[in-house]
Amino acid sequence: MTSPASYTLPDGIVGLKGPVDRPAPGTLPLRGDLAHIALAGRYLAAHYVIPQMRRVGSETVTLKIAMRDDADDGATIDAGTEIELLDCAGDWAWIACGPEGPSGYVRLGALAPAA
Repeated sequence: MTSPASYTLPDGIVGLKGPVDRPAPGTLPLRGDLAHIALAGRYLAAHYVIPQMRRVGSETVTLKIAMRDDADDGATIDAGTEIELLDCAGDWAWIACGPEGPSGYVRLGALAPAA
């Protein structure tokens, strides 16, 4: 996985030139309100975030497509895997395995404590 320090941050005004296909949920770390900073030149979002590096805790997790226990399942991430924390809401974390995904939601308790 690429560390946030190695991302190329956009220079100047960020803009899109023409239509852009919306990726499937659970793939790229992109929502209507927020996107991974590495996607700034490719996708439009209200805000971009520089992720915090974290790890999955001691158990394998299955990403959820939405912040609900009954939401569709996404990718499975092995215990101890380094991930990028993009956002927290309540006891849910929106995470990604890098700027190309996969991305999804897990309970905050599924992540290892911050170092």
